[in-house]
Formats: sequence, structure tokens, C-alpha cells
Amino acid sequence: MNTDERNFRSSYYEKCLINSVEEKKSLNKLLQDDVRNLNKLKQFCMNYTVPNIHRSYLWALVMGIQPLHKASTAYIRDQRREMYEDLLRAVTVLRCADQKEKELVMHTMWLLESNRLWHGNAGASLQADDTHFIEIVRTLLPIFNDDVETYWIAKGFYKYTRELKKECGKLKEQTQIMLKREDQSLFNHLEELGLFDGNSTLLDNWYITCFAGVICETVLVKIWDKVCGGSRKIVVFLFVELVKDIKSLLLKQKSLTDVKRLIETVKDIDGVIVNKAIKSLQNNSSEVEYTH
Repeated sequence: MNTDERNFRSSYYEKCLINSVEEKKSLNKLLQDDVRNLNKLKQFCMNYTVPNIHRSYLWALVMGIQPLHKASTAYIRDQRREMYEDLLRAVTVLRCADQKEKELVMHTMWLLESNRLWHGNAGASLQADDTHFIEIVRTLLPIFNDDVETYWIAKGFYKYTRELKKECGKLKEQTQIMLKREDQSLFNHLEELGLFDGNSTLLDNWYITCFAGVICETVLVKIWDKVCGGSRKIVVFLFVELVKDIKSLLLKQKSLTDVKRLIETVKDIDGVIVNKAIKSLQNNSSEVEYTH
């Protein structure tokens, strides 16, 4: 590495560090206000990377799980914890929590809270919406240390996915327009395989769950930051960047089953695809929308 390159890299990393410090100061100020400003909190989620240490609290504020009035925080947090413990105790007494993974226990608690739990149905065949909730919990469990926070945030994020479900038709149309503009040959191949046909639910499932179980959760939360900030279209940018990144492999696939299998092995552990998607969203400011 020559001297100029070292100087450039040093300057770049220093700039990133300075920006990160300033962003954290800005967020700390927003969180310390006696009455937190919801719009500014959403804008922070949209414009910056949320620090891991603040993610659960920031999301909880944006989702309405925690109050914007700082003085009420402790009381509401205690109420949320008591409700969680009551639900967990109930499903334990009903023997619905025996020898189950934690995400399945939380799913049963969610069914009980929603008045949809009856004898025997917790272990019955899962509906699509149930699977969506379980995938969300499974994604969040390695991210947050507190099970109470995880449960409440999973419920809040699940509500966002219902909005995505309603918008799936439009999002798929936008996907076709964007991919055709970005890479015509890749679009043609996926279209020939039937990805955009009305009978295919592959894109729907990825979009509705915001790629839970597809992208590595430690980097996927950066995408979910944008969803919490109000963007639905981030899932379109993520898909387009993902398929562009593995274009050479996708062009060899002969069926949608092969496409599904390939895409769900990508994971993007180093976050390159996720970062490109976020940058693309922010560079296309006309595409950004605030919806909740």
C-alpha cells in the first residue's frame, strides 16, 4: 500500500469515526428530551445507522411501545414486563411452553394475547401470518438481550409487516421498474422464470417479512431501521441490490425453486449488499416515504 493510499484510508476512517460520534451525540440529545420528538426519531432511523446500544429503545419509542414523555418511561416499562410475565406464566401453566424454542413460546404468548389460542392449536399447522411472526422473533432474539423487549418489539415490527403486506402489489411493480432500469438482462431472466407472475408468492414472502431468515440478522437490522423510520420501499432496494450482486449465479438458475435456494444462501454477513441498498435508497430521495 503506497503512502497516498494509506493517507486516503486514514482520512476516510477518521471521517467515518467523527460522523459516528456526531450521530451518537445527536441521538443522545433526542433521547434525553423530556418529551421526545417522534418525527425526529424517525428521521434519525432513516438517515443514520442506529447504534446497537440504542436500537431497542429507539425502536420502542418509534413503535409506541415506550412513551415519548420521558417521565412515564419506568412505569410503562414495568407494565410491559408484568404483562409479558403474566403471558409466559399462563402458557407455562397450560403446558404450551414445554420443550419449545423461545420463538415458538413467544408465538404462543402472542396467540393468547390476541385471543387466538385454544386447546391444541399452538402446535397445529401454522398459517402464513404465524410463520411471519415467528421469523421476526427468530431474527430479533440474537439482537436484543432482553426477552421482554424482544417480544414487544416483535409485535410492533409485525404491525409494520402488515402494512408491507397491503402494499406488496405496488412494491412488486416498483421492483420490476427498478430492475428493468438497472439490469435488463437480469430482469428478463427472472421474468421468464415467473418471479413477477401473479401466481408466485416468493417476492411477497421476502417483502412481508423484510427478508427475515434470508439476510444475516446482525446486518438486516440496518434495513429494519429504515422500516421503523417509515420506509416500505427499502425492501425493493434490498432485493435489487441482492440480485445484482449474484447476477452471474442467478442467470444459471432454471427455476424459481433454484432462485429461492440461491438467494436464501447469500446471508450478506459482511453487510455489503445491505449498505448498497441503504445508499441507493438515500440517493433516490424521491423514493423515500414516511408511512407510519
